[in-house]
Amino acid sequence: MLTGKQRAYLRGLANGLDTAVYIGKNELTDTIIMSMDEYLDAHEMVKVKIQEGVELDPKQVANDAAVRLNAEFVQAIGRRFTLYRPSKEKQIVLPR
Repeated sequence: MLTGKQRAYLRGLANGLDTAVYIGKNELTDTIIMSMDEYLDAHEMVKVKIQEGVELDPKQVANDAAVRLNAEFVQAIGRRFTLYRPSKEKQIVLPR
């Protein structure tokens, strides 16, 4: 569970991230979950965008993905959301 300070720190890091995964008309498929899982293993944070015309609630999709990936929801802005999951190499050092 992230503290408010840790979540704020991750939100700051997320500003510089490029979108890595896109969710289209097929919604949240196993393939997309696998892509996010691989990206989280390599980078610890992933930014996801729901394409225009797709009728999904970004916060709901983010929470569903976080549960399936054992990750933490960081933020949702518009049609984008960010997830965080620490890896074994600990690339991101969170404040206490």
